[in-house]
Amino acid sequence: MAVKLPRNYRPTEKEPFMNERQKEYFRRKLLAWREELLTETSETLQHLQEGGLREPDIADRASLETDRSLELRTRDRARKLIAKIDDALKRIEDGSYGYCEETDEPIGIKRLEARPIATLSIEAQERHERLERTRRDD
Repeated sequence: MAVKLPRNYRPTEKEPFMNERQKEYFRRKLLAWREELLTETSETLQHLQEGGLREPDIADRASLETDRSLELRTRDRARKLIAKIDDALKRIEDGSYGYCEETDEPIGIKRLEARPIATLSIEAQERHERLERTRRDD
């Protein structure tokens, strides 16, 4: 069943958490983000295929290599992000989207607006980061 969203719909804390409208809103937001990343990746691939290393000047060639390396790293980051978006879309389907993986508490609308692929509440994320810092300090 398709959920119809009002034109300028934005989820609020006043509605029931992860109701059908909110799920549809975040599903659309994730799909749009995914499409944007795929378009950028396609453009990057096209750019990499077009540019050959025919620069006679060694400095120009080095600069081109640096640019290509940066583009490939960016593309790899996008690939990982697309996988996280796909995971978030699966969580919308199975009903676990919007809930913290550690505590099962709602993550919160504001956090999901800022980071729609979030899997941890702010509190759980902060705990995670504190643990990482203490491990790094050892």
